[in-house]
Amino acid sequence: MIDKERLLHAVKIANIQSYIESLPLKYNTKIGSTGAGLSQGQRQRILIARVIYKDPQYIFFDEATNALDANNEKIIQENMDRFFRGRTVVVVAHRLSTVKNADQIIVLKGGEIQEQGSHEELVRLQGNFLS
Repeated sequence: MIDKERLLHAVKIANIQSYIESLPLKYNTKIGSTGAGLSQGQRQRILIARVIYKDPQYIFFDEATNALDANNEKIIQENMDRFFRGRTVVVVAHRLSTVKNADQIIVLKGGEIQEQGSHEELVRLQGNFLS
C-alpha cells in the first residue's frame, strides 16, 4: 500500500511533483523499467524520489544529479541536505556544488586519496580539490 503523504513528501524533495502532476494519469502513469520517454534529469529526479520514499539510514549516490540543470540541482540539493541529517550518505560526484555541504570530502586522483576535509578546509588548501 502506498503512503500518499510520504509519496508527496518524496516528490517535493526531488522537485518532480509538477512534472508528475502534468501527466494525464499523474501518479498512476507507468514509466517502465527503462524510463522510456523521460529525460535523463527526470529519471534522476524519480530515482531520488524513490530513495526518499524508502527512507533508508544509508544512502549511496553515484552522480545522482549530473543530468540536472543548475536550477533543479540547487533546489534538490537544498531539499536533500535537510533529508540527509542523521543519515550516512556517500556521494560520488564531479560537480563541486553536489558535495560542498558534505561533512567530509575525499578528493581522488588516479584512484588514490589526494586530500580530505570539509569544503572550507579544502578551499584553504588550494590543492587538487579546486583543480
